Order: sequence, then C-alpha cells, then structure tokens
Amino acid sequence: MKLPNAHLAIVEQEKITGYLLNTAHPDNGGKASFFRMLGFREGDWQTFATALRALANAGQVAKQLESAHGKKYVVDGRIETPSGKSPMVRSVWIVD
Repeated sequence: MKLPNAHLAIVEQEKITGYLLNTAHPDNGGKASFFRMLGFREGDWQTFATALRALANAGQVAKQLESAHGKKYVVDGRIETPSGKSPMVRSVWIVD
C-alpha cells in the first residue's frame, strides 16, 4: 500500500535541522549521525526534505497506527542521498 495523499506530504525545516540532523537532540537515537554520514546538512535541508517527500511517494506503508495527532503511517523505502548511496530507511508520516 502507498501513503494516502503522499503528494501533499510536508517536511518542515525544523523537523530536519532541529531533530533529524541534530546530534544533540535527546530523542535522536543516532539518526543525525547516520544522515550526516550520507551527506545531508542543515545548510541544505531542502535536499533532505525532497528525498523524504520522494520516499513518501514511492515507499510502501509497512504499518498503520492511530495516535492522538491522527493516523500514523510507517513507510519503508530507499532515499537518494548527497553521497550517492540509496539506503533503506523507515519514516513515519501523520495524516490529520
């Protein structure tokens, strides 16, 4: 199954610079180191946002969950990176 309305996916700058690439964030769990190793940087956060939106459109929904914020969809797929590698990643999208 594909993510419903994936073409409307929004990836905010703060999600990337303040969380996904922030090695000091207490809930990051090593994500920042992983994504930085692949060449993503805060100064070019739009490249990361574009890769995540492409994943939303092309990836497969692995799981659906209800949350207080809406329905959560766990999407697995490969992302294009500045390093040229295409690792498999898991992303979580919330549909209000």
